[in-house]
Amino acid sequence: MKRNSFVYIFKLTQLIIIALITMTLFLRTKMHRDTVTDGGIFLGALFFTVIMIMFNGMSELAMTIAKLPVFYKQRDLLFYPSWAYALPTWILKIPIIFIEVAVWVFITYHVIGFDPNVERLFKQFILLVLVNQMASSLFRFIAAMGRDMIVANTFGSFALLIVFVLGGFILSREDVKKWWKWGYWISPLMYAQNAIVANEFLGNSWKHVLPNSTEPLGVAVLKSRGFFTDAYWYWLGTGAMLGYVFIFNFLFTLALSYLNPFGKSQAVISEETLNQKHADRTGENIELPSRRKNFADPTSSRGEQAQPVRIEAIEEANQRRKQGMVLPFEQLSITFDAIRNSVDMPQVSLQLLMGVSGAGKTTLMDVLAGRKTGGYIEGNITISGYPKKQETFSRISGYCEQNDIHSPHVTVYESLLYSAWLRLPPDVDSATRKMFIEEVMKLVELASLRESLVGLPGVNGLSTEQRKRMTIAVELVANPSIIFMDEPTSGLNARAASNCDENSEKHCGHRKNCVTSHEAGRTGNICGPTGSPFLPFDQVLRASWMLEVTTAAQEVALGVNFTDVYKNSELYRRNKTLISDLSIPPPGSKDLYFPTQYSQSFFTQCIACLWKQHWSYWRNPPYSAVRFFFTTFIAMFFGTVFWDLGSKRESQQDLSNAMGSMFAAVIFLGVQNASSVQPVVSIERTVFYRERATGMYSALPYAFGHGNSFLIMIEIPYIFVQTLRIPMWWRWYYWACPVAWTLYGLVVSQFGDIQDKFLDTDVVVEDFVRSYFGFRHDFLGVVSVAVVGFTLIFAFVFAFAIRVFNFQRR
Repeated sequence: MKRNSFVYIFKLTQLIIIALITMTLFLRTKMHRDTVTDGGIFLGALFFTVIMIMFNGMSELAMTIAKLPVFYKQRDLLFYPSWAYALPTWILKIPIIFIEVAVWVFITYHVIGFDPNVERLFKQFILLVLVNQMASSLFRFIAAMGRDMIVANTFGSFALLIVFVLGGFILSREDVKKWWKWGYWISPLMYAQNAIVANEFLGNSWKHVLPNSTEPLGVAVLKSRGFFTDAYWYWLGTGAMLGYVFIFNFLFTLALSYLNPFGKSQAVISEETLNQKHADRTGENIELPSRRKNFADPTSSRGEQAQPVRIEAIEEANQRRKQGMVLPFEQLSITFDAIRNSVDMPQVSLQLLMGVSGAGKTTLMDVLAGRKTGGYIEGNITISGYPKKQETFSRISGYCEQNDIHSPHVTVYESLLYSAWLRLPPDVDSATRKMFIEEVMKLVELASLRESLVGLPGVNGLSTEQRKRMTIAVELVANPSIIFMDEPTSGLNARAASNCDENSEKHCGHRKNCVTSHEAGRTGNICGPTGSPFLPFDQVLRASWMLEVTTAAQEVALGVNFTDVYKNSELYRRNKTLISDLSIPPPGSKDLYFPTQYSQSFFTQCIACLWKQHWSYWRNPPYSAVRFFFTTFIAMFFGTVFWDLGSKRESQQDLSNAMGSMFAAVIFLGVQNASSVQPVVSIERTVFYRERATGMYSALPYAFGHGNSFLIMIEIPYIFVQTLRIPMWWRWYYWACPVAWTLYGLVVSQFGDIQDKFLDTDVVVEDFVRSYFGFRHDFLGVVSVAVVGFTLIFAFVFAFAIRVFNFQRR
């Protein structure tokens, strides 16, 4: 928890900011106690206080899920029982909750103008501490049940929705349908809301009696919204909160004890490919089903049939090594000087950059490829003698990063097609492009995995070795003249590393420049029978030996500075001469130039991004299917809870119930969509950084492909105050709030032109909506345009943010 202090400091800062906004919005100089309507404003402030404290505990959901993989591993290894993990998690958060609630209460209580009684202040503080404890325990339990961020977010929204709607504020107690009474009585928010309003409205500030009334104003306010008027409800609500804290923590412990992490799905290959791999590994001769038709005699022996297959396979492999690629490219060379050292990379060469861990291999590769985002870079880099320009260099180069970053919900073939679509020149037709992709897939042995989903590393989809090959293939289909590979064999076993090295050699064999970095750490043992003279000896890799004898410790032991020795050597002079020669443009050559910044047109970029995002969302059921399910659930839930309430217009309470349903629908659909899409966008954002660095597309087509906007918690307090009651200094933000415009449109479209009168006050519904909220029916067209405008604004803000900001640190 100490090392995760940023989260708690950020939460506390957010709480302080919202508390300052809330206290200046519900300012006591504007908060009167003259009518029941004034009491409704205080009810809104108290309701927002409880909701804010509850939402503050939602951060436990993400933090709990992030820790679950480590917990499952330690639990299965019998490090400790589940209760030993759950109990400290609960206890250690108590001091932080006290601090957060204290900040909120002591900032807002007096400035809003709640009952000026110190006892009631501390009673509100204790209640809110228990509310925060209850919410944190609830979200920890939901996280342990969901075990996946998207699933847990959805179920967390389910829980909040039921608690929120059946809490007694959105829908009054008298109007709850009989089939949902059980939900009302088990809702934690109901107990918290009744406790906090009883604590406030039964105080001395609300004991005066209005004219034409026989009961105190506070009691009248409570009755108008269906709250209980007995003082013991504070202690009943406090006890209920304490009980829910124990119940949810107990359920959290049970979920940790009996639930296991979700299984992993991996890429599969066909039976034919599996048999061929088995034959290659064991040397056995097998008959491939796809080749049976090539042999006419069904009575011939199995060995006689298989031998031609083996010979044909060998000849095909040899031919593939010799043949060229379908797309030509221009041969280029790269040199860089005075970047700590000087290296020449002539045309058609395979350059190997060796070094121990931390030697700076990745840093140098990032600098050369133009991927470095921080630090200072000195020296010069030339391409075929001309100074390097990143805009054009990214078009003729490829970079296989050490971390294999790909979109998880597209297939291998679709990933290659997407890369080739946006990076190959526009004069390459579709047939040639697909032919080139097929050649690359054969080159890196991905043909058998063409329909496999990429997946997330270590979770599902391709294995580590398969992802490495795909990383190389994604760059190869761009037909680069120079390709960088940053430790392509890291994390691979001996056979997989050998295959990766072979792919690099094949690539260089097709007359391209290849620059790769490796950590020299492998050794090969010479093994033999007992008594063999080779048994005691190990063959050490030359690169490893070189690194071992050139360390700083060896320099001290020998009294030699290897840097000075190299600078005074003939090799250094030859290299400097070669660099000087390659830094001069060849006669008749021209600098790299492209008529457009991107390979494809803006329209093609939009089509490609939409195509990829379509498949990414379609093949992501934890997001797409759950999102549709949640929307369907909300519709059914609201239909049964608010059954026939929209047609009732006999009192102001009926109108408040209908507006409550609109408010809850807008808030929860927005919150659910915003919270569930964030993990998806977070994963794709990392892929975007890689694709943007290669010059595949601009930020705007990518933003159109996503087309998402987000709802923030800070907008909610402005919904609990009528437009006419908002202080002048915050009224501008009301008009800048998308939720306010949405509610405006919903309310006036349903009630803005109703001429019926309330039975209790004889006020026309249209007049009440206009005088109480400031909503006008003739403003509906402007509201519609504003809601659509917010969508476009957020799309452009998203595009601007992903273009300008880069959260990578390299």
